[in-house]
Amino acid sequence: MRALRILLITAVILGGLFVAADRLAVNYAEGEVADRIKASRGLSSTPEVSIEGFPFLTQVAGRELDQVDIALTGAEASAGGRSVRITEMDASLRDVRIEGNFDRAIAATATGTARISYGDLGAASQEDVTLAYGDNGKVKLTGSIEVPVLGKVSESVLSTVSVVDGDTLRVRADKVPGDAIPGVEEKIRQRTDFDRTISGLPEGLVLQKAEATTDGLKITLTGKDVSLAG
Repeated sequence: MRALRILLITAVILGGLFVAADRLAVNYAEGEVADRIKASRGLSSTPEVSIEGFPFLTQVAGRELDQVDIALTGAEASAGGRSVRITEMDASLRDVRIEGNFDRAIAATATGTARISYGDLGAASQEDVTLAYGDNGKVKLTGSIEVPVLGKVSESVLSTVSVVDGDTLRVRADKVPGDAIPGVEEKIRQRTDFDRTISGLPEGLVLQKAEATTDGLKITLTGKDVSLAG
């Protein structure tokens, strides 16, 4: 009985040491990944990284992590050739393959969301217009334009934002003033309607859906073979 008791105590101690070592290792790895993402994306603040699954050391030995969750702010992307700031972005990457000398990681699948402010979206439109939330999941676009018959028109229109081809945001006014007058609708839509291709996201991520919210345009992301640090 005494030998069994000693064996059990030893097992508990060793198990506790293993758990402690495993947690220290995962905390160190999370910090390393966060620093790498910060450097590769040119961020001003360090992102939050959480490596899920236990034990971590076993995952590392097999060179595949079950899940890595990332949350960051202030990343830069490009919309129609113009720089646009991603206010916040989070992603959940699964079945993350560690390659090379632990200097490359690829996620088999990924899901996430990104948010772009209406100010940045308006700047990306390349038109003299302002954008804001317009209720009921619409974007309110305000601007002025010279049109035949009507003269200088300054109006707000409600627009729908959608995703096209996995990389393009499409903004289309639901209805424009003067649409009953020949040629007027086309003239106004030259200012209100636009497509902007989004680039500069982590390799492998694509746009799935766009949703207008009070805090900006929320974009749902998905992807396969996504590069973790870029």
